[in-house]
Amino acid sequence: MSRIGKQPIPVPSGVDVAVEGAVVRVKGAHGELSLDYHPNMSVEVDGDAKEVRVVRPDDSRQNRALHGLTRSLINNMVAGVTEPFVKQLDIHGVGYQAIIEGNVLNLHVGFANTIRLPIPAGITCEVNQQNRIKVQGCDKQMVGQFAANIRKVRPPEPYKGKGIRYVDEFVRRKQGKALVGADG
Repeated sequence: MSRIGKQPIPVPSGVDVAVEGAVVRVKGAHGELSLDYHPNMSVEVDGDAKEVRVVRPDDSRQNRALHGLTRSLINNMVAGVTEPFVKQLDIHGVGYQAIIEGNVLNLHVGFANTIRLPIPAGITCEVNQQNRIKVQGCDKQMVGQFAANIRKVRPPEPYKGKGIRYVDEFVRRKQGKALVGADG
């Protein structure tokens, strides 16, 4: 059996999990999420033990892969409605800044034009001191994708270190060209 797939998903208090056909709905304090899972898998909710189990029909290669995937996706949904997922990005560079106007994130990162990124529904963004962006939401995939889209606007470059990077990301710096033949 799959080591991940066979583990039950504990459901904390305040979270409701419902299965309707091939759709799992998870509702909690921070939002509501739904997942259309593969029809080969079956999801069972045990109300007494407060846990969810994913069961596969056989040991075929595809079903083994789907078993762990489905369990991980449902676990992330339960975790997201309990405590929102957070990604933080830093902006490095002279004059680089981020400003939120309404539902749009405006990035001034060295281009002639301002880059405007609409903030998706279900995601909240905060900007601290114009150079730290905090992206949070209950859907792990949406939070990660929006943070990656922000970083993709101006990835960190290795010579001066300018650009947008994750808070815990390390950018290896390169030395640059040395002046050759300066002896005369």
